[in-house]
Parts: sequence; C-alpha cells; structure tokens
Amino acid sequence: MISNTRLYGAAIAFASGLYSLWSASMATQMTTSGWLMGLLGVVVLVHGAILLTGYAASLGDASGPLMIVYSLVMLLNQALLGTGMMNGGAMGGSQMGMNGGMGGSPMTAGMGWDAGMVALAALMLVSGVIMTRDGSASTDGM
Repeated sequence: MISNTRLYGAAIAFASGLYSLWSASMATQMTTSGWLMGLLGVVVLVHGAILLTGYAASLGDASGPLMIVYSLVMLLNQALLGTGMMNGGAMGGSQMGMNGGMGGSPMTAGMGWDAGMVALAALMLVSGVIMTRDGSASTDGM
C-alpha cells in the first residue's frame, strides 16, 4: 500500500510538474528559463509517477531530498526572473525590452516571474522536508 506521504509527494509533483510545463509552453518566446522549467516539469512529473509505483522503494531516502532540490531550482529561477537577471536569456537572440513584462505574467515576451510557481515551489519544498523527515521512519521508500 502506498503511504500518505508518497501520495502527498506525488500530488505535489504532478501539480508542480504540470504547471511548469504549462507555464513554459505559454511563453511567447522560449528563454533559458522556459527551457529549464519545461525540463524540470518533465523530471518532476516522472518522479511523481515513480512515487505511485513499487519503484519508489528503489529511490529509498533520496526522494525527499530530490523534491527539495527541485523546489530550490524553481525558487532560484523565479528569484532570477523577479530581479531581471534571467530576462535576457532568449533563445532567439532578441532580448526583452522595456515593455517586455506585465507584472510577472508568463503570457508576456519570454517568461516573467510567476507567483503561482513560487507558491508551488514552496509547497514542494515543504513536501520534500516532510518526505525527508518521514523517510527515515518509513519502510516503503517514502
């Protein structure tokens, strides 16, 4: 039987992974940040799927720390976007100008910072900490 901790971790992974993929796909211009979020979304979705299978035991105690790392990458990406340090990473060679952002909406040129992504990353961070803490007492790989 799958533990509640694994179910919770998988739910957070699915929500975060799908949101990352959606957010990256909605950008009008694919930036470095967009590619990073798209790739991370796929990895997080796969991790969430593994948590619902017997293969989760093979992850052992690594699942919680992996969730923490994913969340920190998401938070770092959003911090860089929020400070404007990641805006110039457009793959097409053009950079966002003065009118390139609308309060962080991913629908603008490139990808702006996203409060929803920050909230999901924070939730994923908490999930990773819970999984790490509960992982040592659990025998089913989370």
